[in-house]
Amino acid sequence: MPDCTNLYFLSAIACQLSECMSGEEFEKLTSDLLALGYMLENISARKNNCGNLQ
Repeated sequence: MPDCTNLYFLSAIACQLSECMSGEEFEKLTSDLLALGYMLENISARKNNCGNLQ
């Protein structure tokens, strides 16, 4: 599984952030990153469906 190293890396980052941020800051960051993920997923789907037209 070639992408496992990415998962371990992301897990380590998440743990470190949760330890150094307040609960409120961590919740805001979590929400923002989730929104970013949805936006990137939407852009990717649109590019795939539109033949990479800009």
